[in-house]
Amino acid sequence: MKISRVYFISGLAADERVFRHIKLPEGVEMVHLNWITPNKNETLAAYAMRLAEKIDTSKPFAIAGLSFGGMLATEIAKRYQPVQTILISSIPLSDHLPKYFRAAGAIGLHRIIPIGFVKMMARSKRFFTTEKGEDKKLLWEIINDSDNNFIRWAMNAILSWKNTQLPEPLMHIHGTRDEVLPGRFTKPTHVIPKAGHLLVLTAPQKVNKLLAEVVSS
Repeated sequence: MKISRVYFISGLAADERVFRHIKLPEGVEMVHLNWITPNKNETLAAYAMRLAEKIDTSKPFAIAGLSFGGMLATEIAKRYQPVQTILISSIPLSDHLPKYFRAAGAIGLHRIIPIGFVKMMARSKRFFTTEKGEDKKLLWEIINDSDNNFIRWAMNAILSWKNTQLPEPLMHIHGTRDEVLPGRFTKPTHVIPKAGHLLVLTAPQKVNKLLAEVVSS
């Protein structure tokens, strides 16, 4: 079944601008599922279902999620059954979340740490990553623009997420130097050597090649 449209979901503290270098083959439309306001105490799965209301199921489609967006894509795939689910720098099962994240959640660290501090650390980290200068500037802008309340909700939703169902068919692209969700905790189908968490910015040609293979098959 030929895919006519791919829906993209960005990562936490990011938006569609992070996909600026991602290109799909001619004839395949790229659509962004932009963030909506989460309800109080809403679960990751429930939020994913509301986000998915924008999907047109009358045409064959794929869904692609980056990091946190991949977890949402996984939940959407369970209900909407896309032709292909594509995870980038993400995890398909909640058991693949690093144990130290769970430990931090168990003591409620995510509830008390200031979001401003989280943003500051994310901005500072850019000095040590491999994005190009213009991409670093873009990331600083994206981080600054991100909503503090949404980040707080998402941190809790991720740590509370429970999923044991692997989406099928699945393309899972991961970098060997992913420092946020290390590859050793999950089982990607495609590995990009020396690429970090934001490989959509640092290795877009390789990501685009893989995407072309799966949406054109």
